[in-house]
Amino acid sequence: MKRSREKAASELFAALYPRLAGWCRRLVDDDETAHELASEAFTRLWARWTAVEEPQGFLYVTTANLVRDHWRKLERERRAVRRVATEAELGPRSEPADPSVRLLVQSLPERLRVPILLHYYADMPVREVALLTGRKEGTVKADLHAARELLRAHLRRSLDHTS
Repeated sequence: MKRSREKAASELFAALYPRLAGWCRRLVDDDETAHELASEAFTRLWARWTAVEEPQGFLYVTTANLVRDHWRKLERERRAVRRVATEAELGPRSEPADPSVRLLVQSLPERLRVPILLHYYADMPVREVALLTGRKEGTVKADLHAARELLRAHLRRSLDHTS
């Protein structure tokens, strides 16, 4: 049984991997990434081999989802680069406030700092922050709220001392 399962998987890989990797290559325009995505799809198929009725369909749907996730990641990276470039262009005008906010964020406990950095600085949705940190979405939302309250209170105190 195990031997026939391995043989069937091996034959499927030999038959479909080149086409799947080629399809990915056209979508992501990078050989290495295309092979990584196609390999990941096969890895996921292998993990669910006995439960998947239509392996080829599973592979293409899984690969399409992996490509979509790849594109989203690239877009987040582009936004972050644009944001950094824009901040650099603004230069000294935004500089006085920025270090203090950055220092405040850095002073937060790690439990609160990580969600703030991922959500606000890396522009990730709460759902993605939850996945990356291994926390529930509600916990991430509560941590973001607690961090904002701490930052707000600290900024209020700072403003009260300057006036």
